Amino acid sequence: MKYDGIIFDLDGTLWSTIESCVKSIAEVKSKHKEITREITEKEVISSMGLPFDEIVQIYYSYLEKDKAEKFAKEAFEKNIENLMQNGGTLYDNMTNIIKELSKYSSLYIVSNCIEGYIESFLRSSNLSKYFKDYESNGRTGLSKGENIKLIIERNNIKNAIYVGDTISDKIAADYAKIPFVFASYGFGNVEQYDYKIDSISEITKIMKN
Repeated sequence: MKYDGIIFDLDGTLWSTIESCVKSIAEVKSKHKEITREITEKEVISSMGLPFDEIVQIYYSYLEKDKAEKFAKEAFEKNIENLMQNGGTLYDNMTNIIKELSKYSSLYIVSNCIEGYIESFLRSSNLSKYFKDYESNGRTGLSKGENIKLIIERNNIKNAIYVGDTISDKIAADYAKIPFVFASYGFGNVEQYDYKIDSISEITKIMKN
């Protein structure tokens, strides 16, 4: 089937920002004595792709809700600031692959993140011109599946696929009733999928078939 829209998850699919996330969380902790517990790299990885309220529970469940949300937002904003300056880690040969894919299909991003995070990827990677549209939970307040449907409707996509690395990405694709491409090189483990790729470059094979 010819797909006229490839919709990507961000973390664990297009790039990794684990190092920046851990650093940003630590910077916020150093400013607030109420934050008494270190957030581990493992916890950061487990939170990738989750909505804001769930991440707050993972990081700061021992704090009052208002303070927990305040500190989490501060950490997220610090992370975006760091990423705007230094970027994250793009997966292998990402720039060339995105350029190649844009020849076959329109490209989009849908991610569970605060507003500004996708923008930090587009700016730091210099790939913004290859992506037609994007959406986030932080901007719309919608679930990932709902945002995928929004992108499809807004851009009149006839046959879309969603590329992601976690079970929440699979659930979102199912909600939108589109095929799911499991990026096995990312952070999660998914047993049911329509396609599986072990590197981002393998998407070109799907598009050419």
